[in-house]
This record gives sequence, C-alpha cells and structure tokens, in this order.
Amino acid sequence: MNAILSVFKSAAESEHEPFVTLPFPSFWFGVIAMGVFILLGFITWSYRDVANRHDHKSSNSHSHH
Repeated sequence: MNAILSVFKSAAESEHEPFVTLPFPSFWFGVIAMGVFILLGFITWSYRDVANRHDHKSSNSHSHH
C-alpha cells in the first residue's frame, strides 16, 4: 500500500504545470457566460405578450368549437 501511495506522490510532485492550459484567463469565461445569459434573457423578454397581440383571432376561434 505504501509503495502505491509513494508512486502517486512522486508523480504528483514531479508535475509542475497544470494538465490543461486555458486559452485566456478564467475571468473571461464568466464574462462570456454572463453575456450569453443576458442575450438569451433579452430574446426571451422580446417574446412577452405575443399571445395577446392577435386577440381578435382567438376570440373568433372559441365560437367555432
């Protein structure tokens, strides 16, 4: 058991660089995500009250059924 732990410990100590290097600072991932959520929120907000724009069509359809 100690031999296995010593192998993992020596492997962890020998690595000085991270496994993955990011293409840009991690701060920008949050900025991009916030921008996407704001854009999607604006798109969702733009569809408000769409069902009530054509009220005359919905009131006529109720009498036929």
